[in-house]
Amino acid sequence: MHLTPAALGQRIRKLEDDLGVRLFRRTTRSVELTEAGLALLPVAKRALEAAADCARAARGELGPIQLDLMVGTRHELGLSWLVPMLPRLRREHPGITFHIYFGSGPDLELRIRHQHIDCAVSSRRVTDPKLDAIEMHREDYVLVGSPKLLKARPFSRPEHAAAHVLVDASDEMDLYRYFRDAPGGLGSLEFAGLVRMGAISAMRLLVLSGEGVAVLPEYLVAKDLAAGRLTRILPKVGLLHDYFRLVFRSDDPKRTLFLRLAETLRSEPLR
Repeated sequence: MHLTPAALGQRIRKLEDDLGVRLFRRTTRSVELTEAGLALLPVAKRALEAAADCARAARGELGPIQLDLMVGTRHELGLSWLVPMLPRLRREHPGITFHIYFGSGPDLELRIRHQHIDCAVSSRRVTDPKLDAIEMHREDYVLVGSPKLLKARPFSRPEHAAAHVLVDASDEMDLYRYFRDAPGGLGSLEFAGLVRMGAISAMRLLVLSGEGVAVLPEYLVAKDLAAGRLTRILPKVGLLHDYFRLVFRSDDPKRTLFLRLAETLRSEPLR
C-alpha cells in the first residue's frame, strides 16, 4: 500500500471509529480479523470491485451502454420513416433497445415531461421550458385535393374555397396555418366547413377519397402528387415550413446520447 505501518494503523483506527466496531484483534505477534471484520470483508471486496467497474465503464471497457429508449412519434411518420430505420439504429447505437410510442404532438410532449417516454420526433415548436429540442429535417407543406374533386369543383381562385370542406387535425387548424399565415398568402379563406381527423394519416386518406382539401406534409404526399392521385391547389402560394425536432427533457442526463441519435436521424431522408 506504500504506507508506513504507523500510517496504515492510523487509517485502520479511523475506519474502526467511523464504523463503531473493532475490525482487527491485535497482539504483539499477530493481527486477526474480528467477527465484524469477517462480516465486512466480502462486502468490502464487492465494493472495491464495483468501484473498479465504474472506472472501466467510464473508459468503455465494459462494452456499449445497455439502455432501453422509448421514442415517441406521429403515426404516419413512425410507420413510413422511423420503424423502417430501426435496423440501422440498432447497428449504429449498439446496446440500446429502441421502443416506439405513437401519439400526437401535445401527448408526446406531456409524456416526455412526465418521463413516460424518453424523447420524441415532433414538428411542434417547443415552448415548454422543461423541454429541449434538436432540429433535424425541414418539413414543407402543400395544399392538396383529389383530381376528381377539383374537376367537379375547381379551386383555382380564393373564392372557390367556399365550395370545399377543409380537413385538419383539430379546431385550431394546426396544418392550415402554414397556408393561412404564409407571407404574401391569401389569409384565412372561407370554407364550406371543417372536418377534424386528429391524425395526419387519416387526413390524407380522406383527401384521397375526395371528401375535402387539406394542407399536408409534402414528404407524406410526394408519391401521391407524382402519381396524380393528388393535385396542388393555388401552387403560387409559398407555404410556411417547419422542422422535425428530437424533443427531450432539458434536465435529462442522456443529452449526449440524444445528440448522437439526432445525427443519425438527420442523415436519413424523410419518406
